[in-house]
Amino acid sequence: MLTHDHVTDWADAYRSAWENADAAAASDLFSKTSSYRSNIYEEPYLGRAGVQEYWSGVTAAQTDVRVRMGEPVVLGQKSIVEFWTTMSVDGQPVTLAGCLMLNFEDSGLCSALREYWNFESGTHHPPAGWGV
Repeated sequence: MLTHDHVTDWADAYRSAWENADAAAASDLFSKTSSYRSNIYEEPYLGRAGVQEYWSGVTAAQTDVRVRMGEPVVLGQKSIVEFWTTMSVDGQPVTLAGCLMLNFEDSGLCSALREYWNFESGTHHPPAGWGV
């Protein structure tokens, strides 16, 4: 059974991989047959190779990345986790706030991820009550 502590640790590893632009570390969080949908209107990236391909491309233009992860909500083998990210993209400050919808295997690896996010120019701080 998936636990709150496991998802918290997983989200912290995800945060670290993002802040360090470490595509290999990110892909290690996913099962070999995982589905990673970064944009609901696009096809998912499949398997660890797909995750690594996505992360290598998307993090290439990102610098000064700071990620905050909210408290996870755990429902059986599924979890929801908010994220709040400030960074520079091509030298311009941006804020990316969103939510990860996660499914986990019994192994503890993520088998499916869907992201919903909002991208805003400039550096913004989370509102009161965010991430709880």
